Amino acid sequence: MKKNMGGLDRTLRVLAAIAIIVLYYTGILSGTVAIILLVLAAVFILTSFISFCPLYYPFGFTTKKPGRN
Repeated sequence: MKKNMGGLDRTLRVLAAIAIIVLYYTGILSGTVAIILLVLAAVFILTSFISFCPLYYPFGFTTKKPGRN
């Protein structure tokens, strides 16, 4: 699995996940929407830590700068 996410992409995903989690715990998000967004937040965090987005792969898209691991 080749890394295809750059630092900015990873940072923005983690920040979005944190925002979703905060909105859930403050009670702003609830119900089905909250569950869907929490799952999305978990995916954002997972893909950020492994630096690989499976949706980028089929299209050959990458946000990683060339020459960086």
